[in-house]
Amino acid sequence: MFLPRSSSTAYLRLCILSALGVFSLNATAATDSTVVSNNEVPEVELDEIVVTATRTPTKTSNVIAQTRVVDSEELKHYQGQSAFEVLKQQPGISHYTNGGMGTTSNFYMRGYDSKQILVLIDGIRYSSVSNGGAALNLLPADQIDRIEILYGASGSSIYGADAMGGVIQIFTKGSNVDQSSMSVTAGVGSNDQYLYGASAQFANSTGTTLSLSASHNESDGISAKLPSASGYNKDEDGFESDNVSIALNQRINDQWLAGVSALYSKSTTDFDDGSYENAHADQENGSAQAYVDWNYMPGSSLKLQYGHSIDKSDSSSQYGGVFDTKQDQISLLGQHQLSIGQGFYGIEYLNQSLDSSAYEIDDRDVTSAFFGYVFDINQFDAQANLRYDDNSQYGDETTYNLGGAYHINPDWRIGTSYAKGFRAPTFNDIYPGYGGNPDLKPETSDNYEAFIEYSTPLQSTRLTGYYNDVEDLISYVATPTTANPYAGATQNVDKAEIKGLTLTSDWTVDNYLFGGSYDYQQAEDNSGGSNDGNYLPYRPEHKGLVYVGYRLPSLDIRAEYQYVGDYYSRITNTDAQFIDNYGLLNISGSYELTDNLSMTARLNNITNESYITDIGYNTDGTNFFTSLTYNWH
Repeated sequence: MFLPRSSSTAYLRLCILSALGVFSLNATAATDSTVVSNNEVPEVELDEIVVTATRTPTKTSNVIAQTRVVDSEELKHYQGQSAFEVLKQQPGISHYTNGGMGTTSNFYMRGYDSKQILVLIDGIRYSSVSNGGAALNLLPADQIDRIEILYGASGSSIYGADAMGGVIQIFTKGSNVDQSSMSVTAGVGSNDQYLYGASAQFANSTGTTLSLSASHNESDGISAKLPSASGYNKDEDGFESDNVSIALNQRINDQWLAGVSALYSKSTTDFDDGSYENAHADQENGSAQAYVDWNYMPGSSLKLQYGHSIDKSDSSSQYGGVFDTKQDQISLLGQHQLSIGQGFYGIEYLNQSLDSSAYEIDDRDVTSAFFGYVFDINQFDAQANLRYDDNSQYGDETTYNLGGAYHINPDWRIGTSYAKGFRAPTFNDIYPGYGGNPDLKPETSDNYEAFIEYSTPLQSTRLTGYYNDVEDLISYVATPTTANPYAGATQNVDKAEIKGLTLTSDWTVDNYLFGGSYDYQQAEDNSGGSNDGNYLPYRPEHKGLVYVGYRLPSLDIRAEYQYVGDYYSRITNTDAQFIDNYGLLNISGSYELTDNLSMTARLNNITNESYITDIGYNTDGTNFFTSLTYNWH
C-alpha cells in the first residue's frame, strides 16, 4: 500500500506530530489529575435512555433487543469524517468502499444488507428509493448529536418494511440546547483535506431553543481503483461537501411542544470511469421534519409529525444518469401510561417517488397502523409489537415481535425474542436495465435472538446469539460469461440462513475506558442451487475490536484495533472474489487547551496496513485529521 500523494512523507510527519501532541497533552493532564475531584471526572453512562428500540423512552437495561448508542462524546473522535465511518467501527457491522471519501459504499448489519436496515433522521425515513440504501457516507459526523443502533428484526413490527435487519436512528444537533453559545472549527488532514464550519445555539427563558450549524469539507482523495482494475485512471478522486443543519423548538406550555429540524448535504464525488474524463457525481441528501407534541398527562403523549427526505444523484460518466428520489411521511404516534407498563400506537402514511425516465412505475404509497406494549415490573421486562403495512405496489403484510427478559439478580439478566421481518423490493431491484428482475417477490424472515447480560456500575457485558431464516432473499447473483464478465441479475434466493454471536463489553474504571467486541457470523445461501452453502458477499465470519481510553474533564484519548476476517465479494465464492483479512490500528483524542479552545486529532491505519474491502478498489494508508474549535459561551 502506498500513500497516493507525492507529499505523503510530509503528511506522515504531520500526523505523527499530531499524535505526539495529543500524547504530550495526555501526560500533562495526567500530572495534574490528582487535583481533580471525583465529582468533576466525567463518567460513562452504561444505562442510557433510548427511544429507537421501543418508540418510547426506555432504559437500555430494560430493552430486549441488542441496542448500542454512539453519543456526542464518542462522535468527537470522528471529526472530519462521515456517519459511515462511525458505523463501520460498531459491533455487528461489516462494510466495503469503492475508494476514498464520498465514493460508493455499503454496510451490512448481522448479515443483512443496508437495504434491509432502516435509517431514520430525527424519526424520518432516509434512504434512496431507487437502490434502497442510505448514503451515510455523505452525512458529516460533525452535524450529528447522537446515533442509536437497534439490532435485529424487532424494528419491522415498530417501523415497518426496510427494518428487517435493524434500525439506525441519527439525531441532529439542537434537541438538547440549554444555553446560548457559538463556535467555529477549522481542520486539516491527509490528501489535502480541509474542514471549516461554525455553529450557534440560542436558548431563552420563554422556552425557545435554536441551533444552527454549517460546514464545508473537501479532500483531493485517493485514486479510487487499483491499477489492475477495469476502468482505472491514474488520478486523485476528490470529494467536497457543504452541509447545514437547523433545529428550532418551542415549549408552548407544560403540555405542548412544537419544533422543526433539517439536515442537508450537497456534495461532489470524483470516481474512476476508464477513459471518461472528469467522471463525478453531484449529490443532494437530507431530511426535514416538523412536529407538535402534546403531553396530556404524565407518561402519556400524542405526537403529530411530518417529514420529507431527499436522495438525488446526477452522475457524469459513460453510464451516468439522474436519480431524484423523495419520501414524504406523516405519522400520528401516541403513548399511554398504564397501571402496568406502557402502551403505544400509531398510524403512518408514506409516499415514495422517483423522478427518472428509467422506471415504468416511479411512485408508491404505504399506509400503516401499529401498536405495542412494554413493561418492566419486579424482575421482568417484556415487549410486544404488531404492525400492518399496505404497500400499493406489493400488497399488505403483517409483522410482529415478542420478547422477554428476566433479571436473575441486580447484575445478571437473560432474555429472548422472536420477530417477523418483511422488505419490499426497491425500484432498482425490479428494473432490468440495472440488473433487476420485475418478477421479484418481497422478502420475509423469521428472526430469533437470545442473550445473557452482566451489568455493574463499572461495566456492561452482553453475549447475544441470533438466528435468521430468510425466505426469498433478494440478492445480486453474478453469472459471468466470456462476452460479459460482469453479467448477472437480482434474484430471490430461495432461502438464506444467518446465524451468529456478538460479544460486547465496555468498562469504566476511574478515568480509564476499555473494552471491545467480537462477532462470529455465518451468513449462507441455503437455496439448494449451485450456490448452496456459499457465504453471502461481504459478510466476514470473524470481526472484532478492542479499545482503551483515558478521559478527564479536559481530555479524551482512545486507541483501538479492529480486525476484519476473510470474506467473498460475490455469492459464487471463487478465488478471484476472495478478500483477505486485515487489521487496523487507530488513535484519536480531544483536548481543551483553554476554557474556549479545544483540539481534536485522529490518526488512522498507524501501521500503514495494505488491504482492500472490495475487489479492484483502493484504500488509504496511514492518514490523519486534526482540528481546532473555538467556543463562546
